[in-house]
Amino acid sequence: MTATHLPPNEPHTRTADSWSHAFASAVRIVLVLIAILVVVQALFVVQVRPQDLVTGFHGMVDILRRSMPPDFSNLSTVLWPALETIDIAIFGTLAGLVLSMPLAIVAAANVTPSRLLYYASRGVIGLTRSVPDLVWALLFVTAVGLGPFPGGLALAVHSIGMMGRLFAETIEHMDMAPIDALSLTGARRMQIFTHGVLPSVLPSLLGISLYRLDENIRSSLVLGFVGAGGIGFQLLTAMNLFQYQQVSVLLIVTFVIVLTAERLSAIARERLA
Repeated sequence: MTATHLPPNEPHTRTADSWSHAFASAVRIVLVLIAILVVVQALFVVQVRPQDLVTGFHGMVDILRRSMPPDFSNLSTVLWPALETIDIAIFGTLAGLVLSMPLAIVAAANVTPSRLLYYASRGVIGLTRSVPDLVWALLFVTAVGLGPFPGGLALAVHSIGMMGRLFAETIEHMDMAPIDALSLTGARRMQIFTHGVLPSVLPSLLGISLYRLDENIRSSLVLGFVGAGGIGFQLLTAMNLFQYQQVSVLLIVTFVIVLTAERLSAIARERLA
């Protein structure tokens, strides 16, 4: 019988495999420990105190008790702020759509006419997106005063960043075959955009715009807390005056607005898909 011998390098291979397995296990343990430390420090910085929820439970129950029944006697005074809230979102979305479209075209790497314009437009998109809409609202309230107009401006500026980025990414991922075919025929840039780019990405752009309108309706409710008009301003006033029955009415109207906008936006996006 001939004895079966292991290849000379097999012990070294097994040793290397065991070391790599041990190293991978050590890395996983370190990552788990880091994740635990991150969670613990977050709980410490946020000053999480579960006992405060227990002690404050009776206060929350008292507020709910004083909010019932809702006072619908002044419902007519809520309708105009509710309309303001919806119109702020519509204005902000439309203005953001108009202003973000040219930025998105030059911010898309596959159709931009210049690298300088590309980086400049990306910078504008990044700036308008990184500053929260609530901060924009504070700035515009300081500049133009209280009312729905600064709220609409804040949503418009923030929408430029949000929609501009999504529009640019949509254009970058579109099929370039029609664009190349139009370029070979000698078409101008405007003709390429209207006959090649726009038909390819229009359904996606409309879907993004509808989703942004849905988000802006939610945001416009909060902007009223800084004096930017809408139902949020009425809600803040009622809470400061301890008119909890009026607060419950405003919350019901807010719920109806958000739910209706969400359903209509979902239906419209399904039709476009």
